[in-house]
Amino acid sequence: MTRTFTAVSRVFPPRLRHFSGGEVTKDVSECAASPQITEQASLYVHWPYCLRRCSYCNFNKYISKDNNDYIMTKCLQRETETLLRLSQVSCITSVFFGGGTPSLAHPSIFAAILETVSRQVNLSHEAEVTLEVNPTPAGKSRLEDYCRAGVNRFSIGVQSLQDEDLKSLGRDHDSHEALQTIEEARRLCPGRVSVDVMFGRPKQTVESWETELSELLRVCDDHVSLYQLTLERGTQLFKQVECGAVTMPSEDVTAEMYQRARKTLHQHGFQQYEVSNFARHVSLLSHHNISYWKGNQYIGVGPGAHGRFVPLGEGGVVREARTQTLEPDVWIREVRQRGHGTRRRLPLGHLELLEEVLVMGMRMTEGINHKHWEMFSPQNGLDEVFGESIVIQELLQSGQLILDDRGLRCSWEGLALLDSILPALLVELERQISPKASRGPL
Repeated sequence: MTRTFTAVSRVFPPRLRHFSGGEVTKDVSECAASPQITEQASLYVHWPYCLRRCSYCNFNKYISKDNNDYIMTKCLQRETETLLRLSQVSCITSVFFGGGTPSLAHPSIFAAILETVSRQVNLSHEAEVTLEVNPTPAGKSRLEDYCRAGVNRFSIGVQSLQDEDLKSLGRDHDSHEALQTIEEARRLCPGRVSVDVMFGRPKQTVESWETELSELLRVCDDHVSLYQLTLERGTQLFKQVECGAVTMPSEDVTAEMYQRARKTLHQHGFQQYEVSNFARHVSLLSHHNISYWKGNQYIGVGPGAHGRFVPLGEGGVVREARTQTLEPDVWIREVRQRGHGTRRRLPLGHLELLEEVLVMGMRMTEGINHKHWEMFSPQNGLDEVFGESIVIQELLQSGQLILDDRGLRCSWEGLALLDSILPALLVELERQISPKASRGPL
């Protein structure tokens, strides 16, 4: 049975398992703290509020009862200052405002945060600054003001062009509003507009999906992100499916939807550069998301945000996985008390760091090249780790995996099977890398 690896992971990379015990070796510490890796970072800022919760969504979002934009802005600025100082990075390469529904926030909020960043580190005028936008009339009307505030790229959550589906999913826009928002965004940011579209929706067929995608491509010629709708426990949609009120397409059908979409996008001149992402030209790629997939540092600001960076300000030399407090009210209180709302800090040892580099890097069509892998694993190259495994050799011989002088990557066919390939790669990685190097000091 064919399965696609298309889970939504735009701004929150997958939560990988972590191991305990042992000390990190010297070469890993030096690698994790090397200037090439630690001087730069991307910045993710989470706006947690929505007007209402979509039926399928389990992201960290809340329905705001009070207008606390002023307090939220001040706290986002303060946490940004604190974490930038703690990371000691000298340059922020990209900024992504996600949520929640950040397009509900006043443009001045984003201008204030960008100003805070610019005061502390280098934020180039050419840096990619992305804002997630709900394609509602309110969101569309503010696009020009967002551009004045410093936003230069829009990620538009279209999700569907079927009004009945949008209504059942709990979206607060219709297809006409979505198309109008795309048109306005393209006028303001030519070449820097991405649309999110979802497949595997209730009652959706392969034929209706192809028609819908072709309609979307008539108005969007820059960047497309495809996401398979996944059932998440605790959501309204999960309960509807569980009680039999709603039926979902089978795995075989959603797999066919994914393959048809890849072919359709290719026919329209789009190049796939990641499991879920397609761009017409290399200049149109999402540079912020690429920083995740390449294992670069990123700083997460706001309720529930995730981060990965080396906290040099505390004398450490090991990258940490950081998670900010989820609940906005509690997060605000913590930021006011101590300058940040970091709830969880987990040092990443050698094995854990390589797991993340592997899982994220294999999402890209270019995979992981040898030089990049050596930045994180100077003692164990790709050939040494994966070249001798019988299981990996079978994947190579079947044509699903490629390991050559360029590095390790999936073939076009293998990328659609990534979720079944990754476990074999992770098992071999764990077998080759000593568990004794799985955790380092703070």
